[in-house]
Amino acid sequence: MDARTPQATAASLPDALPGAAGWRRDAGHARSLPEVNSTVAVPTGGLWFRRLIAFAGPGYLVSVGYMDPGNWATDLAGGSKFGYTLLSVILLSNLMAILLQALSARLGIATDRDLAQACRATYSRPVNFLLWLACEAAIIACDLAEVIGTAIALKLLFGIPLVGGALLAALDAFLLLLLMNRGFRFLEAFVVALLIVIAVCFAVQIAAAAPPIAGVIGGFMPSREIVTNPEMLYIAIGIIGATVMPHNLYLHSSIVQTRAYPRTEEGRRDAIKWATTDSTIALMLALFVNAAILVLAAATFHKSGHSDVAEIDQAFELLSPLLGLGIASTLFAVALLASGLNSTVTATLAGQIVMQGFLDLRLPDWAQRLVTRGIAIIPVVVVAALYGDSGTAQLLVFSQVGLSMQLPFAVIPLVRFVSDKRKMGTFAISVPVAIAAWIVAGLIVILNVKLLIDTF
Repeated sequence: MDARTPQATAASLPDALPGAAGWRRDAGHARSLPEVNSTVAVPTGGLWFRRLIAFAGPGYLVSVGYMDPGNWATDLAGGSKFGYTLLSVILLSNLMAILLQALSARLGIATDRDLAQACRATYSRPVNFLLWLACEAAIIACDLAEVIGTAIALKLLFGIPLVGGALLAALDAFLLLLLMNRGFRFLEAFVVALLIVIAVCFAVQIAAAAPPIAGVIGGFMPSREIVTNPEMLYIAIGIIGATVMPHNLYLHSSIVQTRAYPRTEEGRRDAIKWATTDSTIALMLALFVNAAILVLAAATFHKSGHSDVAEIDQAFELLSPLLGLGIASTLFAVALLASGLNSTVTATLAGQIVMQGFLDLRLPDWAQRLVTRGIAIIPVVVVAALYGDSGTAQLLVFSQVGLSMQLPFAVIPLVRFVSDKRKMGTFAISVPVAIAAWIVAGLIVILNVKLLIDTF
């Protein structure tokens, strides 16, 4: 049997899908990312480890967004100013991310629709168009942060001007095209390899910093000061706002469908279990990286009295002298470059999913990716040419505000869809999980609105 057969069957018999009656019939139902949909074979039996490995991959692509350059500034600021106290906020935001990504995977597997397609099959055309605009704005904002991060890393490592680094970042569109043409597993392997580079770089730096174990463990315990100290609360909100990425919800609901699991109730239920396990493990890696950035800042900058370090360039200059390890700053920049490359690849893929899902627009793959990259790179090039490093730093902050503004438009539809038995059938989430999801959605909306108001 061809790996595509189960998906082809589901696509040709939409009424056989769970909750098929809950979707608009006039919205159409094309496969998400059709060029790679159901192309990764999964074993039907054997050891559990083989099945876990077969499903492993989408979670790691999603985890990239939770450790992208947009997170680095907030983690650096939190660690240098307040030591280990805000580790509890990183843990909280990661737990929220684990829940939301599990819901995203459930939506994609249970309905054969990604989040963008689900919106198109639910809302009117004007509402869908507005949601698409908001989502595109978020992806552009995310791209801005990642292009800036890549450009800064190239400047720190090789002395390439920011304008040149931003233009080089455009090449990732061709890299994504090359990897996708070779198979989705090649793309996943590339992303995982860069994640390993990031983890190793921070492991070496943490070992050199030798933070006190008791201080680190204590930082994961919630502190009343986070709420009572306005400055600390502001950074805490920034950490949460920069961690949960709206485009990841669209991305995850699509790429979990690359697995050729049986499109039956039993097959979907099994796939949801393994996809959730995959994303949970991957997001624990993201927790390690985000926590490592904050711990590194706390153990080096806060400890030495440099409590005002909030920008990547400052951290690069101070790390090696303060740690007494000549390679520390280089490892920091290498990790930043790997993070930027990974993030731009996954954000570009998310852009394609959103354009196809909301608009059912089928441009050639290379054209969609170049358009997505071009829209993000042009502002960076212009700002870098006119205002230099300070301008790009401000643009990085602006990109995080843009992400915060869009987040409710992705989280609320997602929670609504997976709670609806008419749309999800037997795969609808339970009442306790729905309550938890709505609490998380409400918390995200409130915190991001406050971050937006405080920023302006």
